Amino acid sequence: MGVLVMIGQVLLGLSILIVLHEFGHFIAARAFGIKVEKFYLFFDAWGVKLFKFNFKGCEYGIGWLPLGGYVKIAGMIDESMDTEQLKGEPQPWEFRSKPAWQRLIVMMGGIIVNVLLGMFIFWMLTFKYGETYVDNTRLVNGVTPGIIGKQIGLQAGDRITEIDGQPVIRFTDIISSKVLMGNTTLTVERGGETIDVHVPGDILNSVADYDRNEFVQAREHTMAILAVQQGSVAEAAGLEAGDSILRINDQPVPFWDQVRGAIDANVGKEVSLLVYRNGDSATVNATIPETGMLGFSVNRDPSIPYETVYYGFFESLPIGAGKAWGTLIDNAKGLGKIAKGELRADKALSGPVRIATMFGAEVNWERFWSLVGVLSMALALMNFLPIPALDGGHVLFLLVEMIQGKPLSEKFLEKAQMVGFFILLALMIFVFGNDILKIAGN
Repeated sequence: MGVLVMIGQVLLGLSILIVLHEFGHFIAARAFGIKVEKFYLFFDAWGVKLFKFNFKGCEYGIGWLPLGGYVKIAGMIDESMDTEQLKGEPQPWEFRSKPAWQRLIVMMGGIIVNVLLGMFIFWMLTFKYGETYVDNTRLVNGVTPGIIGKQIGLQAGDRITEIDGQPVIRFTDIISSKVLMGNTTLTVERGGETIDVHVPGDILNSVADYDRNEFVQAREHTMAILAVQQGSVAEAAGLEAGDSILRINDQPVPFWDQVRGAIDANVGKEVSLLVYRNGDSATVNATIPETGMLGFSVNRDPSIPYETVYYGFFESLPIGAGKAWGTLIDNAKGLGKIAKGELRADKALSGPVRIATMFGAEVNWERFWSLVGVLSMALALMNFLPIPALDGGHVLFLLVEMIQGKPLSEKFLEKAQMVGFFILLALMIFVFGNDILKIAGN
């Protein structure tokens, strides 16, 4: 059932993005009197259609191949490769008959809609949910570094006070793109001293391997057990809901990372756990399984200083727009790092399979719309790339036409479209294969 929920969410999210992207081209073409012959969600490859109807001279439908969508604009060399129409004399309602500036707007229509959609989604999310964050200035117990944090020299209990000399107010800034894009310096308070910790430029490779939570998390006290999983090692050992773990093998464990460390250090071994239970103490013994999971959950540490700020309707607009724009910039920087060799493409690029796992096996509408907003900005950037067959390729050729004062030859555009098609096909095979290999590896 969880897999079906994931598939349903990714199909719904991508369908929204595809339809609105293509609507951007559609509405711009119609505004300039250009005939649109088809409007399809997904591709009707080899003429196979799941659904279709005609309205005012345009065929609307759903194809069977869920790898995108398209609008077929009369008189344009596009993915349909319908060159027969181009053999006749240009008609006033065709794309090729319109001024270059009008054709440029038509090609930019989908990208513009994706950007506006992303801004609108983040605006509404900010208005509805506000912003919840941990006040870093009140995080007296500092941080717990994960695998990545330890690799760069962070230690449990460190207090990160500055990023490149700027004070850190919100803990989320420490795991933001500003830090995780690399080449930043963290000012750390440790044992009464102040030191600098450098974040390397290629740290995103490690983030892709693990998760940003494996960089740092707020350090939490060891809290009472919330629930014990049925049939787990914890249940067999005699741990109960409400127990607080005080010691493991006679070592005090006041913080959760110390509990986690003691468990990881004793995989396959029997450990002694001293717990506080109903006003008294008790000792239980447990053999740590290979997974390192005993099978219990704990209460959240109430000392973690969470803050929530709510904004008015119009007050939320610049904040939401800033988040959307920041997402676009982060994606652009990520592509730049791939181009410079600082970030491996197989670690950075994800396809529909990986995206489906990001939506999760349960429906959470805040997470759903957040991901749709992120994907909308990513789709805008991807389509702006100057690759033939993408909107950016058409934009590039139109700009060349406007500069030189005459259009590029139809033969050149046809060949460029074919080259672009094979580039996109290769990219699609790469991201699908990469997704499958990642899941198989996990």
